[in-house]
Amino acid sequence: MNPTYTVKDALKKIEHYCAYQERCHEEVESKLRSMKMDSNEIDQIIAQLIKDNFLNEERFARSFARGKHRIKHWGNIRITNELKFRKINQRLITTALKEITPEEYFETFEKLALRTWENTRETNTMKKRKKVCDSLLRKGFESSLIYEKVKELETA
Repeated sequence: MNPTYTVKDALKKIEHYCAYQERCHEEVESKLRSMKMDSNEIDQIIAQLIKDNFLNEERFARSFARGKHRIKHWGNIRITNELKFRKINQRLITTALKEITPEEYFETFEKLALRTWENTRETNTMKKRKKVCDSLLRKGFESSLIYEKVKELETA
């Protein structure tokens, strides 16, 4: 049986949840719902978390963009879509994407493109191009950037 939480207990548990890793409102709300809290209690707890700076959507978005780019090598498109999925507003998404410098973005893209090209075992050039393009598109990089780079790698 699921334990029932008082607002005070739930707040303590959620503070720990937020302190462990940056969270967006959506994740916290979902966690509170799974703890069987009602809407009023959820609103009350979220307001307290914001007041105590445990919950900050801008900080979450910035951290998310930095992390996903540096660790998972995601491009702007994928990062934007994932943040939208988490109901982060466009202004915060724009701010978050500024965390990645253009130099860092292109350096990551170049390394990833080259590694993908070299690791794709395909003798048919057209199939290889498609596989590399698909892989880079899944990572969320811009198609114009990808097609230009694949042409360059193909002739190298």
